[in-house]
Order: sequence, then structure tokens, then C-alpha cells
Amino acid sequence: MAGQGFAKGLANYGDAEFSLFLRKAFVKGAGYSSAALERPVIGIVETGSAYNPCHGNMPQLVEAVKRGVFMAGGLPMPFPTISIGESFANPTSMYLRNLMAMDTEEMIRAQPMDAVVLIGGCDKTVPAQVMGAASAGVPAIQLVTGPMLTGSHHGERVGACTDCRRYWGRYRAAEIDGPGIDAVNDRLVASVGSCGVMGTASTMACVVEALGLAVPGSATPPAVTADRLRAAELSGLCAVGLARERVTPDRILTPDAFRNALRVLLAIGGSTNGIVHLTAMAGRLGIPIDLATLDRMGRETPVLVDLKPSGQHYMEDFHRAGGLPTLLRELKPLLHLDALTVTGRTLGEEIERAGPAFPQTVVRPFAEPLYPQGGIAVLSGNLAPGGAIIKQSAASPALMEHEGRAVVFDGLEDLAARIDADDLDVAADDVLVLQNIGPTGGPGMPEAGYIPIPKQLARAGVKDMVRISDGRMSGTAAGTIVLHVTPEAAIGGPLAHVRTGDRIRLSVAARRLELLVPEADLAARVAQAPRTRPRAARGYAKLFLESVTQADQGVDFDFLRHVRDEAADAQDGEAAL
Repeated sequence: MAGQGFAKGLANYGDAEFSLFLRKAFVKGAGYSSAALERPVIGIVETGSAYNPCHGNMPQLVEAVKRGVFMAGGLPMPFPTISIGESFANPTSMYLRNLMAMDTEEMIRAQPMDAVVLIGGCDKTVPAQVMGAASAGVPAIQLVTGPMLTGSHHGERVGACTDCRRYWGRYRAAEIDGPGIDAVNDRLVASVGSCGVMGTASTMACVVEALGLAVPGSATPPAVTADRLRAAELSGLCAVGLARERVTPDRILTPDAFRNALRVLLAIGGSTNGIVHLTAMAGRLGIPIDLATLDRMGRETPVLVDLKPSGQHYMEDFHRAGGLPTLLRELKPLLHLDALTVTGRTLGEEIERAGPAFPQTVVRPFAEPLYPQGGIAVLSGNLAPGGAIIKQSAASPALMEHEGRAVVFDGLEDLAARIDADDLDVAADDVLVLQNIGPTGGPGMPEAGYIPIPKQLARAGVKDMVRISDGRMSGTAAGTIVLHVTPEAAIGGPLAHVRTGDRIRLSVAARRLELLVPEADLAARVAQAPRTRPRAARGYAKLFLESVTQADQGVDFDFLRHVRDEAADAQDGEAAL
């Protein structure tokens, strides 16, 4: 059919028939027959890399997807895009998320395919792929690589990366020596795959399944299991169905689908990064996500999944408990059940197909939650006029209502130079403030919001403090940590003008974050030290710093967000969440 399969998106030679003739000649050079070229073409995005162990099962997943495509009568065409490994990317993987999204979008646009299977797993790869596919408008399915297995250290079950942070904290507090920390380092990551706790990778896996963009039950199978490969096979099979029915991402990624995803994000005690990524993904479709709406949903959506860092279990336990369908059964009264999924069925139909509940201890009943409200609370106040967030399910209850003296660090270099100094003037009830790690200040909004406890306090037994920044925190981390303060310090937000000795008040119950400095004094500080947006001379850094948005718009590039028609918006109130 014209405009489909290998006739789609022809190279420009000034003669369309010649373009198709030439394309077929070259692909036949790879051994394809004319009959093969008549099938629906399914692109498969490969993101394997030696620098990304989270994607270490990529070859097996690609083969399983290809098998599913063949079974359904399609022609699989794997192709590469860049890959981002969380702990391997400098200055931060978030800095490269938009680049990966652009790569994904343009390769989907440039190459002939009737549908695409996006294979990713590490934190920023899944949102990057969804952002790119949503903008490209080609039928798409997300397949996550899956979580790693847990390991064992001296009889204790361990897994990345909550336990990485826990043991490192013990090392900083001199509870473990050098050989001890080296020994646990060998045990924390027992296989390839993404982090085995409810960090950002697992959060995004659950979110894309809740969105309907991944096949049911595919969020939780560990990377090295047969269940993971069967999910890959099913993804390939469903991709052919999407291609034949021409079900584009906008038909699945609707406002109702994003409402479902936000419910799941809250109920799993998901990563705070999930808010930034969902906002960016929705922004590609012109769907605004309002933080006030998120907070309102959070007050009526309890945390039900007992996984680290909010709880005790790991992703492989969640999988044995039935995976996301077990949670969706509990959330059913709060969900939009008529939302479409990649199977062609609705979310409600898929919940019914998953069968009845069975005894398990990982997903709590709705009436017996792990935490009575959603894992994430949205804060506002004179220190965060554009909003800030806190993962309340992973915070210390005693610090949720707190007033303390600010101890300020003006960036990562200052933090590194002074945080462990013996003469640092700091007490356990102080508030640690880190400036200039936002979208432009980082750049890329690094996961440095998990400010370490000063060594002198850690060795005295202090385990948590109130910490505030305009950056992010790994979803695997825990603590009373305020993040995503907007506007960021680097562009002149109030956070830039906090000084050591100021008083700060945090009230999670009232959803407030206040700098207790008279308005006139704060205005004088702003006048004395105005900020200009950071710039770069060339390359991707120049593009990033000139175009990146703030946290409340998903830290996407302004020119990649979907521009909605204002008149249409006025007629369609359902477009907003």
C-alpha cells in the first residue's frame, strides 16, 4: 500500500518510483525477498551498550520481539539509537534524555516502519523513547528490559540501588571499613537489568504499563527470566496489530491514560523523577499536568506497594505477587477503565483478564495501606513559587513538620569541598540547602538532591535531615528531601538568595515551604545579586541551556513540546488533567 511499509517516507531523489526501486534493491542486498517486503514493517529500537548494564539482555529481547513479529505476519527491522546508562553519563543522564528523545523521534520518522517496539529500561531511556515516539506519531509499544535479581551479602538480601545508598551511608558513618564496603560492592547487583527497587526505572516501567503503552504484566518480570522474554514476544505480536489498525500513540496516551498513570505513580510510592518524565511525555501531546491536581490525587490515593525505598520488598517480589495487575485491581474504583491499551482492549478489560486476586504480602489492600496518602506531596510557598515536591512515603515522620537554620551550599563544588569538613558549622536540626543544580544550573538537574549527611553528624548517629534543592533525587533514595524547587536558583529563583543562618519552615501537612525572611530583605538581595540564564558557546550544551524548560514543564526542550490550538483547548476541557 502506498505510504506504508517500505513505500513509507521515501528518500528524496526527485523521482518517488526510483526512490522505492532503489530502497528495495539495497534491502534485498541484505537477503530479503520481495514477499518479505510486502509485510507490515515493525521497527525495533535497540539500545544495547557496554556502558548500560541495565540493557544487558538486549540481544535476547530483540530476538523475542522479532519472533512475535514474525508470528503475527510482520517484518521486524531492528535499528540502534543512543543508549543512556544512569551511572555512566556525565554530568547526568537527565542531561542526555532530550537528546535520546530527539534521536528516537528522528529515526522513527526517517526510516520506513508501520509500528515500532521501543526497548529500554534504565531511568531516562523509557521516557526518552515515549517522548520521541509520541512526537513521531507512529504506532508504538514500550518494552522495558526488566529489573535485576537481588543478591546476598552475609546472609542479608541486597539489591541496587537503595541498598547501595544504605551501605554507603554506613561507610561514611565509619560503621563499615574499606574492605567491608568493597565486599558488599560485589553483591549489590546480581544480574543485568535495571534497579530492583521502586526507583525511577521500575517507576517508569509501571507507569508505561498503566498508560496502556506496554503489554499487561510486562512491568515487573526480572530481566533474566522467561517471563521477560514472553513479554517481548507478545510486544512484537501486538505491534503488528497496532500497525494494521494504525493505532497511533495519541489514541492511547490520552488525558485519562495520564490520570491512570499518576494514580499508579502515587500508589507505588514511585520515584519523584516520574513526575518530571510524565510531564514531559504528556507535554509532547499537549496535555498539561498540573501539580495541584497531582497533590489532590495524592491525598486520596494511598501507597499500597511495599517496596524499597518506601517499604521492604524488591521488584521480583512484586512480580511474584502478580505484578501491576494486582495493584490495578485495588485501584480500580479510581481508574479510568475505558482507556485503550496496546492490546486493542481497554484497561478495565485487561484487569478482568488478569484473573482474581490471590494471597500475597507485597501489594496491600486499599483499606490497609502502607502509607495513607500518595508517596509524593507537592509543596508551595515563597521559597518555591512554581512548586516543589517531597517523597513523603520515604521521609522521616519527625521531620515532616520542621523549622531550622539554613546551611547553604552554592553548588556541587562547594558541597564537595565543605560537607565533610570538621569545622563545618552544622547541627542535626539545621536545613541543608543546595543551590544551582536545576535544569540549567546542573546542567541537566542532576540527582544530587540526596545531599549526604555531613560526616561529623553521620558519625554521631544522625540518619536524616531536611534537605532542599532545585535538583532531583534518585528514586532509590530515601530521606526528608525537598526537590524540584521552581524556579531554579540559576535563573534567579528565590532559592538563589537563601543565606546560611536564614530560617526555613517545612510543613508537609500544610504543603508549605517558607523562607522566613522579610519580603523587603529578600527583594534587596535579589537587586544586589541578579541572575542571568547560563549559556554555552557551542554544541549540545548551547542547545540545552537555551531551550530547556523548568521542572514544572518536564525539563523538555521548549521547541519539542506540542503546541495546542488555543481555540480547540477552550472547547476541550478534557485536554487538561
